Amino acid sequence: MSATTHNTSVQFLKYIMVGCLNTGITLGVILVCKSLLGINPYISNAIGYIAGLINSFIWNKNWVFKSQKGYTREALKFAIGFGLCYGLQLLVVYLLNSTSFGNYQWDLLGIFTLSGYGVATLFGNIVYTIANFIYNRLITFNH
Repeated sequence: MSATTHNTSVQFLKYIMVGCLNTGITLGVILVCKSLLGINPYISNAIGYIAGLINSFIWNKNWVFKSQKGYTREALKFAIGFGLCYGLQLLVVYLLNSTSFGNYQWDLLGIFTLSGYGVATLFGNIVYTIANFIYNRLITFNH
């Protein structure tokens, strides 16, 4: 394995770890806003996603990609990348769900049922994760 490939693999692993942390922060903020503070669920959702996005930017800039550039320009690129990759994810979910695939149901060990929409969402999330990593590596935090 070349040094570049190893570096990219380590960055991707760190990126996944940051994503897991973001999920916890996003859900935690939504829960606190909605359940403890009584804020409207949609506003709570937006606040949670903003908190996750800010957390993601800080960790990706400083730990994953170790960028020394200024915050403003990279933050703008990061937000644009989020929007583009979210749109791509939404397109994947829409395309998969708008076919007969969206009507499938899988019974998993009699414990729960996984819908076609659920699988489409999972595929969309994978596409988002890979596309957003590539975008941030090549555009946002490109040295």
